[in-house]
Amino acid sequence: MDLQLSIGMANNPRTRAIFEGRVKPDGIELICTELHASELFWRQLRFGDFDISEMSLSALLMMAAGGDDRWVGIPVFTTRRMFQVGTLVRKDRGIDKPADLVGKKLGVPEYQQTAALWTRGFLQHEYGVHPRDIEFWMERNADHSQGAAMGFKPPKDVKLFYIPNTTNLGEMLVEGKLDGALRYLAGTDNLVDRSTLDLYHHPDFKTLFPDPHAEGVRFYKKTGIYPINHGMIIKREIVDKHPWTVLNIFKAFEKANELAEKARLEAIGYHLETGLLSPAAGKALATPLIRHGIAANRKVLETAALYSFEQGLTPRLMKLEELFAPSVMEQ
Repeated sequence: MDLQLSIGMANNPRTRAIFEGRVKPDGIELICTELHASELFWRQLRFGDFDISEMSLSALLMMAAGGDDRWVGIPVFTTRRMFQVGTLVRKDRGIDKPADLVGKKLGVPEYQQTAALWTRGFLQHEYGVHPRDIEFWMERNADHSQGAAMGFKPPKDVKLFYIPNTTNLGEMLVEGKLDGALRYLAGTDNLVDRSTLDLYHHPDFKTLFPDPHAEGVRFYKKTGIYPINHGMIIKREIVDKHPWTVLNIFKAFEKANELAEKARLEAIGYHLETGLLSPAAGKALATPLIRHGIAANRKVLETAALYSFEQGLTPRLMKLEELFAPSVMEQ
């Protein structure tokens, strides 16, 4: 069986073996396309271009809650990151701590995207800053918006405005029309994002947290949560006709992950032998953080579902059984 696959980060060591053909799902020949995730998600949600693809976790929650049953989730989690500690702010706005964001204007590529979902939940639960306390400006327009493809409407208590097509998020930040960005994407080669300015090295901007790494460490030690950004989906019509495809695909991504983990452990071993790493550091680095499946990620997934419900993106608290194929729920 030939299936079209698209992943936003083909060079990700966790998925590279799939793209290079070193790992193949049994009984399936994958025809691979690499796309930036911003464009990929819009194309999937709007046109259903690919049989299997990476997908925003927030979008998967919203689709399932909205009755869009074209897709079935597979618990393969291709990207994870502490996005919530990377909020960008202008230095001249007196923003030195999360509480200072109250009443400010923050840009975001797309309001309901997963990175923004995690960041808003983080600000609310860790620092008491609620989404209704901030004025949001969204860059992506209706023609190229994931949200528009899903029929997204802003929650009633949220102040959300749209950046005109004549400008972009980066330009509005530099011109001082916005106080910061909850999430900023620039220089991306895709059909969706418009900003091009590098603001992370711009003299007028700083991150909300002076030491984002330390804040990420604090959050992880407190909660044990390493946020999941993207998962995988497959067309339901394929699963209905060929149920075996789900576990075969899951097993292939597990194998690719194992190969990446083996290479990582070998590199750690080399550093230990030369004394460039202490045994304690080597032990910490040997702890696997990127794991697929429901069992290893239930807390993270349920937290994302809670944030989505709290923020009005989903009308009820979604259960994981509503997102993923039954055959992988115990994986």
